[in-house]
Amino acid sequence: MSDLPGRTTADVLARLDALRAADLPVRGGRTMAYVYDSGLDEAEELALAAQARAAGVNGLDMTVFPSVVALENEVVARAARLLGGDARTAGVFTSGGTESCLLAVLTAREHARRTRGLRGGAELVLPTTAHAAFHKAAHLFGLDVVEVPVDPVTCEARAEDMAAAITGRTALVVVSAPSYPHGVIDPVAEVAAEAAARGALCHVDACIGGWYLGHLRLAHDAPELPAFDLSVPGVTSLSVDLHKYGYTPKGASVLLFQDAGLRRHGWFAHAGWPGYPVVNPTLQGTRSAAPLAGAWAVLEHIGTDGYTALARRVHAATARLAEGIAAVDGLRVLGRPRASLLAVASDDPALDPFVLADEMRTAGWYLQPQPARGSSPANLHLTVTAAAADESRTGELLAELEKAASRARAVGPAVVDPEIAALAAALDPDTLGPDEVAAALAIAGVADDGTLPGRTAPVLAVLQAMPPALAERLLPEVIGRLYRSGSDH
Repeated sequence: MSDLPGRTTADVLARLDALRAADLPVRGGRTMAYVYDSGLDEAEELALAAQARAAGVNGLDMTVFPSVVALENEVVARAARLLGGDARTAGVFTSGGTESCLLAVLTAREHARRTRGLRGGAELVLPTTAHAAFHKAAHLFGLDVVEVPVDPVTCEARAEDMAAAITGRTALVVVSAPSYPHGVIDPVAEVAAEAAARGALCHVDACIGGWYLGHLRLAHDAPELPAFDLSVPGVTSLSVDLHKYGYTPKGASVLLFQDAGLRRHGWFAHAGWPGYPVVNPTLQGTRSAAPLAGAWAVLEHIGTDGYTALARRVHAATARLAEGIAAVDGLRVLGRPRASLLAVASDDPALDPFVLADEMRTAGWYLQPQPARGSSPANLHLTVTAAAADESRTGELLAELEKAASRARAVGPAVVDPEIAALAAALDPDTLGPDEVAAALAIAGVADDGTLPGRTAPVLAVLQAMPPALAERLLPEVIGRLYRSGSDH
């Protein structure tokens, strides 16, 4: 195939705008998952300018780009001050929550190997509500996952159950502050104490809410907020994303460690080849400094007082939404949410959360469907950000939710044919061939090119009915169909 001809600047940007037109909006507060909008236009403009100034800087070798060290030190120090660190605290800037969680697990594995001689069979103790990133880490780094069920009413991990799961092979115990599915805070102090007593490290996953909770604590608007950070005895590491409630550009997270000695277990160094000496503090080699510069600029611009004010607004909005949702016939909020995340379930068999999600999306709102797993029923996840915190916006959401609930009842729940469910349960994910995969995806309503139907409730219902192992086998097939070679477009 011959090379494609070059395009003018205007043509390139027009094409990009056309592609972006199919995306959910990232501003305005109507997309209540994946995006975090402060509502501050000047913060976004500043971030773009800062990123442009650092776009060519490579964090692979910080000795030749000392600005990387200076910016990272300032960002990490700000996070440590907010989240219980002291003079010993060390940290690293990463590309996001998943990388921070991966590094926390890798560090714990290496720490267990070097200090306890623990090699094969190291264990990672997790509540069932822990983020999927920890399962990914266990898969990549060869740890065995020990899952602990959470309280079915509060949705929080139970300290006594977590303690019972810790053994001499436990490298790391994980708790969430808050958990993504339900916005609840696990009993960090109790679990960390049990981990310390048994010689295991304890990580607090505060990726989604740590920045918000830390500033909410400064606002003194939530006196019932439990201790959750590095100030808690036994907590040895904590992750917090800046591109969430720090409202910085994507690709910005911080992993904090109790001290530099612990942090060093997660670093990679290699000098035994003919090239330059390599030291990688993260999983990446080459690291663009643009996300770091953008994050630093936004943190400096908004400042502690600004974040505290934003946290107050979000806290008030979340409370209004929780109260308003409970007043909608058939809906309820799961657990005891302490942060800015809500999980909305239905007590009415005629009101299917997945159908409700479709109805809300047709009205211009994205609420994230979460299939039933374990003690958690099917529900809709709402991430409340500052852009959605105005009373007018929360009122608009609640009014639309009530209307959408009526429409969803009229449509009726998405029902899976029992024979299809039985067929799915009988499939062996490890032996599925291409024909069986294609048939299973067709049953789920997925097109050959991976495209999902406009209304996703039937697809989600089938996915929910599948055993998790089968769903995990098929989901990559769906995504694989979306990504095609350049020869067909």
